[in-house]
Amino acid sequence: MSEKVRNMFAEIADDYDRINSILSFGVHSAWRKKSVLESGAKPGDRVLDCATGTGDLALEFKRTVGHEGYVLGTDFCEEMIEHAPGKAEKNQMVVEFEVADAMNLPYPDNSFDIASIAFGIRNVDDPLVCLQEMGRVVKPGGKVVVLEFGQPKGVMKMPFQIYSKHVMPAVGGWISGNREAYTYLPETSAKFPAGEKFLELMDQSETFDETRAVKLTGGIAFVYIGRVKEN
Repeated sequence: MSEKVRNMFAEIADDYDRINSILSFGVHSAWRKKSVLESGAKPGDRVLDCATGTGDLALEFKRTVGHEGYVLGTDFCEEMIEHAPGKAEKNQMVVEFEVADAMNLPYPDNSFDIASIAFGIRNVDDPLVCLQEMGRVVKPGGKVVVLEFGQPKGVMKMPFQIYSKHVMPAVGGWISGNREAYTYLPETSAKFPAGEKFLELMDQSETFDETRAVKLTGGIAFVYIGRVKEN
């Protein structure tokens, strides 16, 4: 699956930011801010943002950790991450970016205070391995933060299903020329374990001594926070 997903993101990389803003009505920016807030990030922290894409969450962390902090954004799709350095420069931020796989991070144990991943863990071959690998590079007591789509219930359920099944593929496909990508992404969101189910997955990783989930926009998305076990 990895090569298929990499190629898919490579094909939509140039239009990715514009389509995200349109399809989310800009709310994805608020979700990122909430993720950074829930992480407990503070000035001077070292942050690794996996599956950084075009770098938006990495930049949000940089605003919090400041000049004395360090942020590294990684992604396994070179075409996506190529857009990130220019975005950092435009915002007058010093953020490093590298091509790396979230399931096989080329960094030593205990290298970061926080590791994050936004809308990427559902696209890796093994989310459990990804959680363990992110936890490995974080210092004991540090945080792993996951921002991911959920499956809203109640009054939000039907409108969201209609929107994700019909509107997203139509609009995303029209702008990017790749309808398949914007059919695939909502399908993976619908199948991926959310809420308590994802917390169970975090527990299975045997990486954290504390986990919690924060529901966003009626369950359309969640922020998951795991505290890495003390040695």
